[in-house]
Amino acid sequence: MTSNPANGIALTGKTALVTGASSGIGAASALALGRAGAYVIAHYNSQEAEAKQVLRELRTAGADGEIVQADLSTRNGTDSLCAFASSRPIDILVNNAGSLVQRTRVLEFTHELWEKVMMLNLTSAFFLSQAVLGGMAARKNGVIINMSSVAARFGGGLGASAYSSAKAAVSTMTKALTKEFAPQGVRVNCVSPGTIDTGYHRAFSTAEGLDGARAATPIGRLGTPGEIADLVVFLASDTSTFIHGQVIEINGGFLMA
Repeated sequence: MTSNPANGIALTGKTALVTGASSGIGAASALALGRAGAYVIAHYNSQEAEAKQVLRELRTAGADGEIVQADLSTRNGTDSLCAFASSRPIDILVNNAGSLVQRTRVLEFTHELWEKVMMLNLTSAFFLSQAVLGGMAARKNGVIINMSSVAARFGGGLGASAYSSAKAAVSTMTKALTKEFAPQGVRVNCVSPGTIDTGYHRAFSTAEGLDGARAATPIGRLGTPGEIADLVVFLASDTSTFIHGQVIEINGGFLMA
């Protein structure tokens, strides 16, 4: 797949909101959508310098956009970004923001940590979708791309129970939104990455764990943010108009249905 408009993928005139866009998959997706012609709103929480760098790279590539801050692990932050999103004509929403926050065994979980993980990975994605769906339905056009995880399929590693549960719910939510909004011209799909070489895994996985993931992946390596971003651009484009309600696994063969 490619984000080159000359190869049939052009998003000129579209406005895309990408959450968690200051690094990793989110940053790569923001840049790829911009290169395909979209005006990109790059959301970040704490990494302002990195978000500004993404915006500079967008403009260097001939695209344009802006950045917006919100802490999606909180109700107030989520409400703030929802208000922003509902005030703009968002054509493409990429619900990418997410984290397991910290690896925690089941017997050590608190209500506060569980709720924070759910808010960041699931609840914020639902209400951001709600914030843009009215406008998309009125225009009879729009795309929502949710970010799940291979962890949703097998429960993730030890200490990731809340994260994997939230991501499984994101996958199911994708199907529910499709049933309601596909008749109104909105496409909702879900990307489910395997182990991707990002700061996320460097923070939450051990070197031994990553070596194990490589060994268990038939292609013999971790994925790259750019490979996920290419799929995001494809799903955002008119080349995928008959793809609705799908959870697309992209994991190098690590887990095959």
